[in-house]
Parts: sequence; C-alpha cells; structure tokens
Amino acid sequence: MAQKRRGLNAKQIEHLNKPGLHAVGDGLYLRVKPTGSKFWAFRYMLKGRAREMGLGTYPAVSLDEVRHGEGKLSDCQKLLRDGIDPIETRKQKAVQAAISQARHITLRQCAEAYIHAHKTSWQNAKHLYQWNQTLESFTYPILGHLPVEEVDVSSVMRVLEPLWQTKTETAKRLRGRIEVILDWAKARNYRDGDNPARWRGLLENLLPRPSKLKKVEHYPALPYDKIGAFMAALKLQEGIGAQALAFTILTASRTGEAVGARWSEIDLDNALWTVPANRIKAGRIHRVPLSPEAIQILKSMQTFREGGRKADALIFPSRKQGVKLSNMSLLSVLRRMGRDDIVTHGFRSSFRDWCAEQTDFPREVAEAALAHINGDKVEASYLRSDLFNKRRQLMEQWGRYCYPPKGSGRPEKGKPPRNLRKNTPKQQAK
Repeated sequence: MAQKRRGLNAKQIEHLNKPGLHAVGDGLYLRVKPTGSKFWAFRYMLKGRAREMGLGTYPAVSLDEVRHGEGKLSDCQKLLRDGIDPIETRKQKAVQAAISQARHITLRQCAEAYIHAHKTSWQNAKHLYQWNQTLESFTYPILGHLPVEEVDVSSVMRVLEPLWQTKTETAKRLRGRIEVILDWAKARNYRDGDNPARWRGLLENLLPRPSKLKKVEHYPALPYDKIGAFMAALKLQEGIGAQALAFTILTASRTGEAVGARWSEIDLDNALWTVPANRIKAGRIHRVPLSPEAIQILKSMQTFREGGRKADALIFPSRKQGVKLSNMSLLSVLRRMGRDDIVTHGFRSSFRDWCAEQTDFPREVAEAALAHINGDKVEASYLRSDLFNKRRQLMEQWGRYCYPPKGSGRPEKGKPPRNLRKNTPKQQAK
C-alpha cells in the first residue's frame, strides 16, 4: 500500500533557503526568492485553468496560520469544492471593503473635495469665501463629522430649521449647497438613495417658501434724478476710492469689475474698456464704451499709474503695492458723504431706471450695458450682437446726465482732480 506523501513541516520550512517553488502539501507552496524572502502560494486548477494565489509572507504568516487562518488555505479549498474561484472572491471582498470604507467619508470631506474640484470654475473669489463661510458656520458643527451616507432629512433639517425664519436668504443658499454636495457624493458612490436636501417634492413640504417669509430687499439705490447733485458732491471727495466710485457709476459696472480694472484692458484712443471673461459674472468678455467723462477720470489716474507704464498695472490701486481697492473702499466714500441710505451696487439700478424712463433705447440695449444674461434662451439664440454702437450712444448720454454742464465741478483737461494733485511726482520732488 502506497504511503501518502507528507508535506514539509515547520522546522523544514524554517531552514529552506533554496530559491524556487517548494511543495508543502494540499496545493500549498513556499516560493523562495534569490534574495531569501519567502512567500506562501496556493496553486490550483479551475475549469482547466491553472491559477496561483498569494497567501502572505513567511515568517509573518506561520505554517499553521496559512493552513487554518481566515481567508487562507482551508477557506480556499472549501470555495474550490463549491466551484468558486478563491481569487475572484478575494477581489470582490476587497472591492466591498473599499466601498464600505469610502462610505465612511464625512460630509465635511465631501464638501471640501467638491469645493476643490469646482473652485477654478468660480470666477469670483467672494463665491469661494461664501461657500466656505456658510458651511463652516452652520453645516460643519452639526453634520461635518457625520458619514455622508448617514445624512438624512432630519439631519438637514437640524441645519436649516434654526435659520429659515431669521436668516432666510442664507438658509436658502445653504440648502442648495448641501444639495449639490450630496449629489456629488452620490455620483462618487459614497451614498445611495434620494437627496435629503432636495427642495421640490421634499423640503418644500417641511419648510415654508422663502417668498412667503420675507419680502425681497433690493439694493438701496439713489433715484436717478438725484444723480447730478450726487456726482457734484462726489467730486469734492478725496482719494482714489472716490475716483473709482465715479468710474463705477459712469460705466454702470459692478464694483469688483471696476476696482479690478487694469490699464491693459483700456484703449483710450478708441474709448473702450474690455473686461475679460474671468472678471465678469456672466463669464464672457464685456466691452464697455467709455464716455468722455469716464475717459477724463482715467486720464487723471494716469498720474498715479502703479508700476510706471506697466501695462497690467491696476487703475485704482490701494496703498499696498499690487493690491486692488477693496469693495469697502467705495462704500466708505459713501459713508463719508453721509449716504448711509445707498450702496455702490444700487447705482446700477439708478442707471437702469434712467434708461427706462428718460431714454428711448430698447430694453435689450440697457440690459447689454449692464452685462446681464438674456433670460429668454430663444431670444438670446437670435440676438448675438452686443449692441456696442447703440450702447456707446447710451453711455455718452449717461455721462452727460451724471455731469450736467452747470456746476459739474469737472477738472481741467489734462490735470488730475484737485484732491490728487498733491501726490504728483513734481510735488514729491519739491
């Protein structure tokens, strides 16, 4: 009777140093590398295909552990008896473990990953700041540590409900931000199911409509028939902030667009300011026809041109080299004038009301001057011109309206405003 061949024992394995593949028994092998390192391997045939599965290193995994440990030889042999491939089973377990681990990613981690992925597409730095600030203040303290897969309607309500009545606009924007973060998490397979921050068909049944809570408050604006007197008073204000505010009003631009303007964007010969797409809310290049009054401000600012004749120098620099004026600089001018009742952005409304009530220009010309996106997609598909020539006429009329001939306080041609002359190189030389 033939004797059953016995495999290598623990002592033999310990002293086995010959490079190669050594049979231990029952399909188990010890692979010895020329370097002396040893690895366990399970070799088997399945459906006519030879396969080899690694079971760990020796001596980190002992002979007894490799034979009877979880997921080792004995488990593999059981799978084979059922016609199941041990290698594929291990791969599936690894995938499930990875998914399970991924699903423990917190809402804060998802939010930070979403912001990192999308911040380059946000043209306004203020947008990034608002995202971080609202999440840091209201969301992370409640949900930040929570695995994103566990965020449900009650979790979202704990964030929104305390804010909904008192800080309605903030809460509304926060809800939208949580919704897109959870959509991102679902797309990355970090969670399943419906979005608990969805408004339509879900939160609209739990929270009152924002429009029912508080009337929308528009930016405080100066009535257009008071513009002439205001601009005359503005001429008496000192500082570059006052010049920047006047330029903002004359061009009907947004504050950020005006204070971030550079000389490289200006064509004085053709009275044109070309604002690049990355500085426009609409995300496309905006050509601004400059009225003679706006040109006069630019000429006065050339005396203080930062960096000498550097092309990309700021037109309205702050005291700190290379840094633009802050939005608060223009608001500070208004406060110095005792105008707590209006804000800089409100002058765009003044301009729009003047267009509608004091001119015969079509609505689309006024909207183009404000760099507004046409909400009617059908109309926008046909109207592709920026109506530049008509806008030039409009802006020239606006400049004359802002500075009526009588008592305009306009500076002499070729000279900077009175309040800025003290900083000229000639005065400094004295």
